Amino acid sequence: MLRQYELVERVKEYDPDADEALLNRAYVYTVQKHGSQMRASGDPYFSHPVEVAGLMTDLKLDQETIITALLHDTVEDTLATIEDVEEKFGPEVARLVDGVTKLSKIEQMPENERAAENLRKFLLAMSEDLRVLLVKLADRLHNMRTLHHIKKPEKRQRIARETMDIYAPLAERVGMYEYMREMQLLAFEQLEPEAYATITKRLEQLRQSDNGQVDRIALDIKQALSEAGIEVEVWGREKHPYSIWKKMAERHLPFEQVSDIMAFRVLTDNVEDCYRALGILHTAFQFVPGRFKDYISTPKNNGYKSLHTTLFYDKSMRVEVQIRTREMNETNEFGLAAHWAYKQHDKADGAVGWLRDLIEIVDASHDAEELLEHTKLAIYQDRIFAFTPKGALFQLPKGATPVDFAFAVHTDLGAQTVGAKINGRHMPLRTQLHNGDVVEIIKGANAEPQLSWLSFVVTGKARASIRRAVRLKEREEVAEIGRKLFEEIGDRLPTKVGKKAIRQAAQALELEDEEDLMYAIGSSKVTDREVMEAIVPGSTADMPEEPQLERAISIKGLTAGVAFDLAECCHPVPGDRIVGLRRPRVGVEVHTIDCLELANGVDADWVDLSWGERSHGAVGRLNVVLYNRPGTLADMASVFARSNANVMNLELTQRDDPFHTYELDIEVQDLAHLTRIMSALRASDAVAQADRI
Repeated sequence: MLRQYELVERVKEYDPDADEALLNRAYVYTVQKHGSQMRASGDPYFSHPVEVAGLMTDLKLDQETIITALLHDTVEDTLATIEDVEEKFGPEVARLVDGVTKLSKIEQMPENERAAENLRKFLLAMSEDLRVLLVKLADRLHNMRTLHHIKKPEKRQRIARETMDIYAPLAERVGMYEYMREMQLLAFEQLEPEAYATITKRLEQLRQSDNGQVDRIALDIKQALSEAGIEVEVWGREKHPYSIWKKMAERHLPFEQVSDIMAFRVLTDNVEDCYRALGILHTAFQFVPGRFKDYISTPKNNGYKSLHTTLFYDKSMRVEVQIRTREMNETNEFGLAAHWAYKQHDKADGAVGWLRDLIEIVDASHDAEELLEHTKLAIYQDRIFAFTPKGALFQLPKGATPVDFAFAVHTDLGAQTVGAKINGRHMPLRTQLHNGDVVEIIKGANAEPQLSWLSFVVTGKARASIRRAVRLKEREEVAEIGRKLFEEIGDRLPTKVGKKAIRQAAQALELEDEEDLMYAIGSSKVTDREVMEAIVPGSTADMPEEPQLERAISIKGLTAGVAFDLAECCHPVPGDRIVGLRRPRVGVEVHTIDCLELANGVDADWVDLSWGERSHGAVGRLNVVLYNRPGTLADMASVFARSNANVMNLELTQRDDPFHTYELDIEVQDLAHLTRIMSALRASDAVAQADRI
């Protein structure tokens, strides 16, 4: 553990103007506050914040960050308060400490909710000042270094999993590869102990049987470049065990077949020498096709720059070579922290695009599970590069679609997407993008995000935005149903209902406002009797138990699948007589009046519904029996084509020579349209029977 004077000397070495007295006061404060607290290792607890502060001095961070590292656990684990910290160390340190501190009031929450709330606060604080992230990563790294002292294996597993899923990817996203690799290695040891032991043992065996081969390869690379007049530094290293295991798992390879276990790094003086070195190495050694990547001309989101290539050494051994300048190497190892000179206080705004996406995800996520899911999607996926027609570059996860691309460009563009061109060709929105694709988004002024997009989008930002838009639309449309129901409720009261009475009723039912009241009525969270009693107490004394609606509620303007669902059992279409079943937290399910499944809804509220004027568009289901002879399926398809009906689903359900029976779903305008189609089918020589299901 660093002693007090050693820590201060470290800071003064790179920042002679640092406030020595303030640093000393912070060191003493954390020792006093943590007092006799002990860590699982048996060390005094204050050794942890001191070591975290030491990690911050390695990155040459400013004195406020060093003090934050010293104090980061005092508010969470001692009687100290943020107000105390602000009084003694100033508002900037207090804000940083608060950003790193976990929420103490959520200890009774379920584990995933607690983790989500911690993450939510952490991300918001990080968006204000990235030094919060740097301290948090150092905090987690030191905790991982001492994780083996924790006795409960399930707790070690939980911390390791959280590190692998959240903190190691965050370190990677800000370019702190040294932190990322060590976190992954320590988490891997806990999560996959057998695999870790096996791979580390094999690597040790390779080292013992190496006979200087790594040094020999490095020397040959350096010599080839020196003969061409390029002075470089070259060294080799093993890929770390987690990286090897991941490759083995992804490619289903045994250890012996993982060919590029060794990686060599070539450091040059300038960018021009990087490309010259690449050409020389490709001339001196055979390179492996498809394994070249240029991260200098197209850096990663986190600022990582390097040339990557894989060479055949001695005709059989594959070795990966990374070529970069010395300045790139420093940035690549420590990312944003490498740029954080002690006199800078840059904020995240404008600096890290993916961080802004994370903050949008925090705002859009509905609950703990969504937040964790969307955040993991945003920070932990391999990337591809795609371009706008004007050449702007966007990095997306593998498997991303034009909808993901649109939301990456701007949330509003994603919401208005109606189509896309990929490399000049109209393509379906679910098409997966590839490196180098040029994507043009076609938007519509009145377009809205579609629930069906959730089946193919892969980015956390897109998923969070779509879910939020669908929830808002659902709330609006359910509230609209609630208003129509409220009109009928009001007609049964002995007095006219005014705005004041509605506000008082909402208050009596512990709801925020009129909109909440209408939503509660539409979603059946409150009963008609409860609403009537809230408006006029005693008004339900002589009311029948189940009053019937006097008029039908129109579902015109509402969206199927949002405010209501068209029942799968009877597939109602506009023109059918319909009725709704209303259950708490389920919404309204629309059935035809003669649907046999209605008997199962006896415990639900029944709502008389009508389609409303100009309602059109639904899916009808048919059962069609064709004669088993060539061309009959084509004849049936031609009936649909002439009738302007789109086939959504077609399934052969029975073979019974000389007949084939099909069940199919078709998009139709209304009941009249469906009836015309059925008449045309029955008139066809290809069709033996056609009935609606």
